[in-house]
Amino acid sequence: GLSVYNQQAATTEDPYMLILKLYEGLIKYLSFIENAIEADNIEEKFEYINRCIAIFDELRNILDFDGGDVAYYLDGLYLYQIETLFSAGLENNLGSIAQVKKVVQGLIEAWKEETGL
Repeated sequence: GLSVYNQQAATTEDPYMLILKLYEGLIKYLSFIENAIEADNIEEKFEYINRCIAIFDELRNILDFDGGDVAYYLDGLYLYQIETLFSAGLENNLGSIAQVKKVVQGLIEAWKEETGL
């Protein structure tokens, strides 16, 4: 029952809020990646890297390329973050994870400013 409720809430909720929640989910999972690297937990690290990549893929899938150059910029930015996460996972690079987190924080701030959330 709960999953049906969550699906209905997701489809009826404000799409701008959904994008904000995706960005916030990235921040949460990036923190989990940092913790997993520090704890030398390889399985958990890649689980959360995969979740972040899935969110970036979803963000890429909902871009409106008819809307102008911003979609192309974001697509490239998201792809770069995916590549950075993958490399950071292989190298246990906390600095790269922090950089992705900084980019996502910037996206959150820009999105809130743009949408008034």
